[in-house]
Amino acid sequence: MVFVMAVAGEEKLSARRIAGVVAGLIGVVILQGDRVGLERGQGLGILLCLAAAFSYGLSALLARRLLSNSPALGTATFQMLAPAAMMTVVAGFVERPWRLPMPGATTWLAVIGLAGLSTALAYIVFFQILRRSGATNVMLVTLLIPVTAIMLGVAALGETIWPREIAGALVIGSALLLIDGRVLKFFQRRRS
Repeated sequence: MVFVMAVAGEEKLSARRIAGVVAGLIGVVILQGDRVGLERGQGLGILLCLAAAFSYGLSALLARRLLSNSPALGTATFQMLAPAAMMTVVAGFVERPWRLPMPGATTWLAVIGLAGLSTALAYIVFFQILRRSGATNVMLVTLLIPVTAIMLGVAALGETIWPREIAGALVIGSALLLIDGRVLKFFQRRRS
């Protein structure tokens, strides 16, 4: 993300940001612990994850260039309606939903919750942060995904949190602060 913005000339590539990205990646490795490796069959998965990260960078760049003056609610609404219309057509041809049994209330509530809270609200927040803080800051959320997954595992599944995971989360948090730079500037002003 940071590198895509730098190559596109949108944001400067500073030593602080490079150090923050490296620290964030180290935090993810610490968080994952012994689950990180290059075992048989993982190479393709790693390449696909890197492609997804690159895609995130390009989407933030395009959003910054094309949508920075658009209202967040309008952009998020279109972001939800356009793929819904496309997938309705695809699902009509592929799944033939009229042949399937009607989903129950639990399924409808789950779909409404995922669409309303997890997606629509997230898009509104995403585009609002994009307008206020810039593309790099809004895309830093990707470093928080492993931390959130572990926290949800602890809260919803009763999993145990290990000291290694706490250390990884702290390294990731420090990396985010380093990339953002506002905390460093605050302490520099306090010293002056």
